[in-house]
Amino acid sequence: MTYDGLDERALERLTAAPLVVCRSSLPSVLDLAHQLGERGAPSGAAVLADEQTAGRGRLGRTWHSPAGAGVWLAVLLRPAATPLGGALAIRAGLATVDAVGEAAPETAPRLRWPNDLIVAGRKAGGILCEARWSGDQLGWVAVGIGINVRGPVPLAVRDRAVALGDLADGVTRLSVVSALVPRVAALASRPSALDEPERARFAAACWPGADGAAEPAGVDPDGALLVRGPGGELDRRVLAS
Repeated sequence: MTYDGLDERALERLTAAPLVVCRSSLPSVLDLAHQLGERGAPSGAAVLADEQTAGRGRLGRTWHSPAGAGVWLAVLLRPAATPLGGALAIRAGLATVDAVGEAAPETAPRLRWPNDLIVAGRKAGGILCEARWSGDQLGWVAVGIGINVRGPVPLAVRDRAVALGDLADGVTRLSVVSALVPRVAALASRPSALDEPERARFAAACWPGADGAAEPAGVDPDGALLVRGPGGELDRRVLAS
């Protein structure tokens, strides 16, 4: 199939990915990414679907993924160093914020810890990292990213969800994909823990409502959220499975 007019080889050239697999409909792009991992696909391989029929989010939540409405993407990573805790989730979130900021700068995207893309105070996307292990050795991580690109979103969720196109008339799925895939693929070469520049980037991009917290105070090197309590004390919140 083609994805907004481009076949898989053209998508590889657009994104510099070593492999792009594109489907008109999948239960979840993450499932196919894991199949590619089992078959030995290289780090940076990407899966795109026009539609997901059983898209999933964190904590077993479903993700509404209608045909043509958004970017439903998974990138296979084989990290050089096993990521510490939720560090990869934070990095993938920052990569998504940066990519959307490039493709649709007027949306001024932010990151709500640990995995929500926030635009104009509402959710425009989400990130889910799923690892596969062989004993105590990390085999690969599939990074799933869903972004609402074309509106309008369903009326039932319009008070808390938004599409990029609601604020940026010229944004396209291809402009988001071309900015996003290389940034996510590059995360495979990062060290285990978040460094100081990454933690500062999170602080700058963090949406104040992170995890229900009134005053996020940053993240630890393992991606745990630091929240300042009413007495000034710091509470540490880790990423739940």
